[in-house]
Amino acid sequence: MDGNEPLYKKAFVFFSSPIPKEYVSRIISKDKPVLYSRIGAIREMNLEYIPIDSQGYVTNNERSLEELYGGDDDNETNEKMACLNAIATRIATVFASLREFPCVRYRAAKCGGDVTETTNFRDLIPTKLADGVLDCLMKYKKTIPDKFPQTETCQLLILDRAIDQIAPVIHEWTYDAMCHDLLNFEGNKYVKEVSSENDCPIEEKEVFLDDYDPVWLELRHAHIAEVGEKLHEKMTNFISKNKAAQFQHGSSDHEELSTLDLQNMVQALPQYTKEIDKLSLHIEIAGKIDKGIKELGLKELGKLEQSLVFGEAGLNEVLKYLTKKYLAQVPNQDWSAVNNMRLLERSPSHSKESPKSPFALTFDKKNRAVRKDCENDEEKTWRFSRFYPLIEELVEKHSKGELSEIDYPWLNKPSPSSSPSSKPFHNFVNSKRTPTWARCQSFHDMYSNDDFKKMGQRIFVFIVGGATRSELRVCHKLTRKLKREVVLGSTSLDDPLEFIMKLKLLTAHDEI
Repeated sequence: MDGNEPLYKKAFVFFSSPIPKEYVSRIISKDKPVLYSRIGAIREMNLEYIPIDSQGYVTNNERSLEELYGGDDDNETNEKMACLNAIATRIATVFASLREFPCVRYRAAKCGGDVTETTNFRDLIPTKLADGVLDCLMKYKKTIPDKFPQTETCQLLILDRAIDQIAPVIHEWTYDAMCHDLLNFEGNKYVKEVSSENDCPIEEKEVFLDDYDPVWLELRHAHIAEVGEKLHEKMTNFISKNKAAQFQHGSSDHEELSTLDLQNMVQALPQYTKEIDKLSLHIEIAGKIDKGIKELGLKELGKLEQSLVFGEAGLNEVLKYLTKKYLAQVPNQDWSAVNNMRLLERSPSHSKESPKSPFALTFDKKNRAVRKDCENDEEKTWRFSRFYPLIEELVEKHSKGELSEIDYPWLNKPSPSSSPSSKPFHNFVNSKRTPTWARCQSFHDMYSNDDFKKMGQRIFVFIVGGATRSELRVCHKLTRKLKREVVLGSTSLDDPLEFIMKLKLLTAHDEI
């Protein structure tokens, strides 16, 4: 190219966010004929969110915890409202993209209906966000009536991080969670070291573990011990069925290969290369995780965490662990994270669905459980897998119509034909039953098209202040259990270390 001629004949311009009309006018102005003639299309798209998997997304408001829960309510209300409005706009674009119009409900500021309780801005965060989201959706409804549903097609439940302060700090023992906790993944990117020939330096190769990887899709929510067993089983089955694998692993060392055997082997080579690369990748990752568990002594920590949550351990056990591991020397900056946890607490409540203190681990004695064991739960098969996030109970109660309308009121209550247990909305011809960002062949392997179409209305859950991988896992679990797709949204997706670092940034409130 000499620069005299354009590389492409036409330019197709897409904006992920709305832009001022005057900017569009300048781009397509006929006063600039060269530019005007080169524009093939110009569109605004509702894409102000980041998908994290087939049933999860974030609005990428990484500092929302600090901006909404820190600082002074009286002096920083405008800044806090600006943050909430930005979040509301981004949530609304999710529904515009999926062409869904939700019935909105939220966690009430005065849970239990006690009007004598005082509230502050933090108490009103779900209420204000629900108002903002519905305002944005009503604008879509008016401005693009031909592309947006005019009646409710799904439900949206808006919560904040105060609903469950244990979930973001306890460690999950699933494959997905341990990859991020121990291997420092960037998103779902894993950096694999690849040996090269002729004594060349080791090269690094980036690999993405996502919904297009069937092994990842199957194992990501499994307990790490189960992952090891399944990978061994997969490798054994693969070797037994693939001719190239059998030859590579010595199954035919003492046998004379016929022409047919060689032909079958050559035909099996492409599958062998593809499958062995996938299995080897996950075996390598699982091996690194297992090594980290042993080197860091995480089994003892996992046992203590679970025992504290279920009331089987108290202050004595915590002190013994700290004394043994750290000589009880906890840095002052780490104590700031513990103190700042109080900023997430809500107004006192005696509601069954809203415990008085979401972070009730006082550790002064045993038998102060903040979770009850689930009966007949298949997850109890594995150690350290008893913990479950509270949104599992909330979403299940919501789906059954048992969630308190006092503690979780509707902003636009559904009509009888659009109740939480109703079937999918079919009357709106443009309504899509699959998210545009997240459907691949691997997903359809789990859910057939017929099964997916028979699911009830979607349930969207949004958590202000960051969601966890355990909560994302629960949404996948509830989708299978309730026969309704449960989609999790949040301002960010945080691992325990990331959440604690954000807690340290909160400014101490006058009440503390």
